[in-house]
Amino acid sequence: MSAWTERRGLAQAAIWRAARRTRGQFVATLRRLWPFGRRPASRLLFAPHDLRTADPTTAADFYAGYYAFAGRTIRSHGETPFDLEAPSEAWAEALLGFAWLRHMRAADTAIARAHARSLVEDFILRRRDRGEIARRPAVASRRLISLLSHSPLLLEGAEHAFYDRFVRHVSRLADRVGLALAGAVEGADRLNGLIALAFAAICLDGQDARRRRIEILLSDELDDQILPDGGHLSRNPRLLIDLLLDLLPLRETFAARGLEPPRGVLTAIERMMPHLRLFRHGDGALALFNGMGLTPPDLMATLAAYDDARGRPTEHAAYSGYSRLAAERSVVVVDAGAPPRGAYSVEAHAGCLAFEFSSGAHRIVVNCGASRFGPPELRLASRSTAAHSTLVLDDRSSANFGRVLGEMRIVSGPTDVRLARQDGVDGPEWVASHDGYRYALGATHTRRLLLARDGASLSGEDEVALAAPRETLPAAARFHLHPNVHASLVREGTGALLALPSGEVWSFEAAGLPLVLEESLFLASADGRRRTEQIVVAYDAAATPRITWRIHRIAAANPRAGQTLASLLAERRDGAMTAESEAPTEGDGDPVG
Repeated sequence: MSAWTERRGLAQAAIWRAARRTRGQFVATLRRLWPFGRRPASRLLFAPHDLRTADPTTAADFYAGYYAFAGRTIRSHGETPFDLEAPSEAWAEALLGFAWLRHMRAADTAIARAHARSLVEDFILRRRDRGEIARRPAVASRRLISLLSHSPLLLEGAEHAFYDRFVRHVSRLADRVGLALAGAVEGADRLNGLIALAFAAICLDGQDARRRRIEILLSDELDDQILPDGGHLSRNPRLLIDLLLDLLPLRETFAARGLEPPRGVLTAIERMMPHLRLFRHGDGALALFNGMGLTPPDLMATLAAYDDARGRPTEHAAYSGYSRLAAERSVVVVDAGAPPRGAYSVEAHAGCLAFEFSSGAHRIVVNCGASRFGPPELRLASRSTAAHSTLVLDDRSSANFGRVLGEMRIVSGPTDVRLARQDGVDGPEWVASHDGYRYALGATHTRRLLLARDGASLSGEDEVALAAPRETLPAAARFHLHPNVHASLVREGTGALLALPSGEVWSFEAAGLPLVLEESLFLASADGRRRTEQIVVAYDAAATPRITWRIHRIAAANPRAGQTLASLLAERRDGAMTAESEAPTEGDGDPVG
């Protein structure tokens, strides 16, 4: 039954994409043949702001022939970067998206301006926009926004002939993005394309009719993709950052032109801002769910400056499927939603009921995060259930991945996710269940969490309900640790001490079940992938359907933590061993009678 449902879903997606592509080609042909086509723009009226952080030293690297994109660097040896063999698709997409123009604008030198202009002119004159990657809707949309935003860099002191070529190119690019959106463009790519068209409609002359049409389309698409609680249909926090970095300048550009911003833009921004705060830990980083990787602190600071509310974070996003528990300095963020489907699942993870836990400015339990530019096998592994701090049954993921139209999407997974929470006397309580293992294993996973009111302990319970008796069902509760957490097993492997850089020490135990420290990877580090550890509680869910565990603070922050961390761990370990050796055993004590 499950396999048939997956095949039917794949077939429907392929048919829908083919129908949309055919429609797009038909519309494109009609527009080319229509004798009363749109008059191309002749003037650039306005240049939007680019909120993304720029580094002027990167412009010097470009001039020296070093081009670093998507984690890879290539030296051009005097050649134009467009003639180089791209080391990865992500590198090529970044190059052809032209977002790097912001670095050259930040340099604000005659050399940077001339270099940027020569690269853009080479791209235009040699028609490099005809390449397969350059024509991709996501890449073309980013290029359109970048060229508009950084047009002052390119046009200052330029000859009139270059000005005309540049404006004609931008006008044609806007037409091509519009034609692409008439075809099979789904998900966030469609939304980014409409944002790019909205920028073009208010920055180029003679676009009033297009602007009114795009305003309606953009508002409708934002209403469809941005949920009432501010989350995106993809459930990816990183996409919210990217969208806000474009929507905020778009709102400003409308106002600067004396135009009323579209209703959908204003309401989407109002919903998205507080939703982002739900994921925020004490160190400012966002929780690692469904495609979220490294949190760029500079961009978060920029968005914070636009956040008018600055109130308490949302505690429960029912539509997006996320919850936040907070007590004193401790924060728990939990994934309690079904995975997205279709085009919205290309970066989604199988992490239902996974959680992250932090104390103050230090994260303790995390998920592995997303690897956007790593090898395909690493990207897929980071999306598996085992890469998350949750329960794994029979070494399977709670959602299944399949290649659909060239993309790795989620083709099946949890559909019935139930949740309840309350603010009890002892602290915030949370319970949820999912049926991601129902078809394959006949099992339902339920997780309960209780965060103490003083934030000093997090108690958890994982329960597996089976639809039919089984002889055995291997289970592993995984707790991935942040790389800055130093873990050490105590009490003959039934407990663990977790030492933080602040000097805090936390203990972990699972009601006497044996613990194992295994290797793990943390993919959201500023210096790339970092090795870390995970606590694994392995057991038989058929024989032991319910386990409990607890993370408890046993030592407060130490001002001299950097000097005494190792000694504190040794003291705790020695103390535990001494207590065990002094405990009475059979045959000890005074003789009786």
